[in-house]
Amino acid sequence: MAPFLVEAAIKSLILVLLLLTGFAYLTLAERKLIADFQARIGPNRAGPYGLLQPLADAVKLFFKEDFIPEYADRVLFVLAPLITLIPTLLIFAVIPFGPELTLFGYRTRLQLTDVHVGVLYIVAVTSISVYGITLAGWASNNKYALLGGIRASAQMISYELAMGLAIVSVVLTTGTLQVSGIVEAQRNGWLIFLQPVAAVIFFITGLAEIKRAPFDLVEAEQELTAGYLTEYSSMKFALFFMSEYVKMIGFGALMTTFFLGGYLGPFVDLYPGLGVVYFTLKVGFLIFVLIWLRATLPRIRYDQLMSLGWKVLLPLSLANVMGTAVVVALTA
Repeated sequence: MAPFLVEAAIKSLILVLLLLTGFAYLTLAERKLIADFQARIGPNRAGPYGLLQPLADAVKLFFKEDFIPEYADRVLFVLAPLITLIPTLLIFAVIPFGPELTLFGYRTRLQLTDVHVGVLYIVAVTSISVYGITLAGWASNNKYALLGGIRASAQMISYELAMGLAIVSVVLTTGTLQVSGIVEAQRNGWLIFLQPVAAVIFFITGLAEIKRAPFDLVEAEQELTAGYLTEYSSMKFALFFMSEYVKMIGFGALMTTFFLGGYLGPFVDLYPGLGVVYFTLKVGFLIFVLIWLRATLPRIRYDQLMSLGWKVLLPLSLANVMGTAVVVALTA
């Protein structure tokens, strides 16, 4: 038990450090890419080529006034950013970043834990983070913030149904709830080719789940000032900011795992370290697409958001699950 706990603690520490560093430089990458897309000059003052901009942003946020509204629910107001961030980090506990390899003479798998119901764990954990946003809106005692929190709840409920059904199609195709098993089932071909409809549904619903453009209606500045973030400042605001970008990495990791073969690629069996490279490249490409969409697409109206979720994606995902079940039954 002791070696297992030590290994888990080391893996957890490395994973959290990588995610926090990745979050910081993902913000810089997004600002620079959007500047290039829109023919503007991005951050270029803090350090060479603007590489110290994340550090400058962190120092700025740390020294900003930490303001709590007079009539806010102080306990929930403080807890909301943590309730949003922690489930975002927990998603990575069951995602395999590479195959088994030997490090310093010790055989280990690049995965924190490989539970048999990993898919159920992912679905459960991803549902929790919306509580933080909803509580932030309610605890702020601000009507704009409250509307942002309510929108977040409605958006999550609407799109999580279709996302869950897209994942059900993956489980039916691979025949396992174990995340590593889903990756191994794609050795002969990525699921994006076997389940293209589920992949498209998962991508669209994932955008809505992480509240990225064009589905960023929970903080629509033209309508809600800043939505649930209106009353937040200093490090509490930074935690929400961190949660959003870690969610982007998590979405890329889940999309890669379920539909793009995870860490699999040429020569992975001969050189297991390549698995981490393939996984990182796939996640990086998906994050690039998310940034590209933000720079390109305008925000849709709220009624369009609801109509797309309930009238298009949900029936389509149901039909896809039924079709997948029929095919699996006939080929069994």
